[in-house]
Amino acid sequence: MNRTCEHCEGPMPITARTHAMTCSNRCRMARSRAKARNPLPVELTTRDRWIRRSSTKVPLTVAGTAASSTDPRTWSSYKEAAASAVGVGTGFVLSDVDDVVCIDLDHCINTLTGRLAPWAAAVVRDAGATYVEVSPSGDGLHIWGRADVRQGRRIRRSGGTAVEIYGTGRYIAMTSRRHGSSPSILADLSDVVSSLINPGEK
Repeated sequence: MNRTCEHCEGPMPITARTHAMTCSNRCRMARSRAKARNPLPVELTTRDRWIRRSSTKVPLTVAGTAASSTDPRTWSSYKEAAASAVGVGTGFVLSDVDDVVCIDLDHCINTLTGRLAPWAAAVVRDAGATYVEVSPSGDGLHIWGRADVRQGRRIRRSGGTAVEIYGTGRYIAMTSRRHGSSPSILADLSDVVSSLINPGEK
């Protein structure tokens, strides 16, 4: 299985050790600095709903077998998942046992300028002080928070973009690449979710 660097997501060198998570010392140091600077919310790291993921987004257990977003027996603690060298990174499983949700904004970052598309900037603004990550693709965002979302939604936009909202039965790829100065907390996203699902209502 081809592996990729957890920091730059480039290919790992053939000579890399099996437990290595980055492709070079430079990426290893940058990854360490980013993690120290951008801790994940405790609302996520204290829940034992973590998995590993392959380069093709297949969910994996920390042991390297198939994981499932609906089978708690295949999930692990954050500490176990972060320490595992399986796959290319971690993922967090959304479950109906609580109200943790993720709003996934596709293709909303200009990778040359780093600027957000106006529609995405409006969603981030409305979400307020909550944890936001850059997605593995580098051109999307994952907005984390709390809301009652029992059925996933995909809202297509013009220009090939989309907004996805999930609260259960899915896992979300984590990168620890914080967007801007977003805090390490989960805010109430109920109003944002409602406005995205029912844009004509107030």
